[in-house]
Amino acid sequence: MARRNTGGKHAAGLVDDVGAHVAGRTPPSAFLEVRDLRIHFPTDDGLVRSVDGLSFRLERGKTLGIVGESGSGKSVTSLGILGLHNRRNATVSGEIWLDGQELVHASPGDVRALRGRKMAMIFQDPLSAMHPFYTVGHQIVEAYRVHNDVSKRVARKHAIDMLGRVGIPKPDKRVDDYPHQFSGGMRQRAMIAMALSCDPELLIADEPTTALDVTVQAQILDLIRDLQQEFNSAVIMITHDLGVVAELSDDILVMYAGRCAEYASVDDAFHRPLHPYTWGLLGSMPRLDRERSERLMPIKGTPPSLINVPSGCAFHPRCAYGELNGGRSETERPELVEVEPGHKAACHLSLQQRREIWESEIRPKL
Repeated sequence: MARRNTGGKHAAGLVDDVGAHVAGRTPPSAFLEVRDLRIHFPTDDGLVRSVDGLSFRLERGKTLGIVGESGSGKSVTSLGILGLHNRRNATVSGEIWLDGQELVHASPGDVRALRGRKMAMIFQDPLSAMHPFYTVGHQIVEAYRVHNDVSKRVARKHAIDMLGRVGIPKPDKRVDDYPHQFSGGMRQRAMIAMALSCDPELLIADEPTTALDVTVQAQILDLIRDLQQEFNSAVIMITHDLGVVAELSDDILVMYAGRCAEYASVDDAFHRPLHPYTWGLLGSMPRLDRERSERLMPIKGTPPSLINVPSGCAFHPRCAYGELNGGRSETERPELVEVEPGHKAACHLSLQQRREIWESEIRPKL
């Protein structure tokens, strides 16, 4: 497949949460720009604020890792970008700009025309995402012919080429197999082949290595990296695994309770994190590059209900340093501010306090 001739000189970046919504929906300069995205679900128990004011931007050829615990809003964000939420059950506001086209206020038909061709997604569970009654090849052919006026024979040849491209052996024979006849790793490769069949410029990978053994995980990550380099695609990697983020991402967006807690480059996020939640994620991650004499440090408590998000800082009930703010954490929600060039965090602690805590308490234990 030919390489796309696309631009993209800047790394993935983040737009301020405050004032991100621009009157008149001014087109951005970034390839993908999300502005003050809010995705809420009315229920009998109350309003679920799954995404509550999220903003970021991403350029072609770059990878943004979105991390956080289950229930933080990662997958809801990805489905919102692809326009896959049922508007009868979800309220979506804000702006999503993809290559100069705004998606939140676009018609469902316009967004549907972009899915597969301009943007695509690797779902977390390919066995559930792929139709069990149709062969893998049939599903790739169908996805390809939706956006390309070609015969079934040409589309079938393209499907075989894509299966071979993602490393599936004997693709001319496996193209006629059903999803249940593939192993977990092969199904994930087939899902990637389907997602890339129309050469999308934005690829969203939602937990692409979940439930795969470590050898297959490494192969899938290498495959995504190689394909990104070949096609200069923008990639959003959604995961709870910081090791995956470190392997692929240029920048990291840490989500908590539907909002951004911290944004930084990979190097800053791992070596100079500035939010207590990020410290907790790093402390919970096993390390193989050094001897560990102590147990991992789990984050105490559980993620909050998105129906009853704690007042003030949503993380304060689990934060060991909330008392240092004189009660502000319980009453005042911290805004996402740039504390260092290209490094943003939403925390009431001063920069000096955070640096001292990181160097004296957190870093020595990791």
